[in-house]
Amino acid sequence: MIKIVFFAALREQLNCSELSINSQGLTTVADIKKQLASTDEQWQQVFTNDSLLSAVNHDMVNDEHIVNTGDEVAFFPPVTGG
Repeated sequence: MIKIVFFAALREQLNCSELSINSQGLTTVADIKKQLASTDEQWQQVFTNDSLLSAVNHDMVNDEHIVNTGDEVAFFPPVTGG
C-alpha cells in the first residue's frame, strides 16, 4: 500500500485528506497521478495540472520519481508567498 496525503486547498477541493492505494502496477508518481485522475472529473482536473507539487517521504520530487510499497506520497498546490 501507498499512503496518499492531500494538503491545503487540495484537501478541500477533493474533500479528502488522505487515502491508501494498492501499489501494484504503480512505479512512479506519474502513475499515481494517472490513477487518481481516473477517479472522476474533479480529480482529473487536479491531477492533470502541471503545477501540482509532489513529495515522497517528505522530499520534493518530480513525476518520474520511483515509488515503493510503504511510501507516503503528498500532493499540494504551488506555494506562494512574499
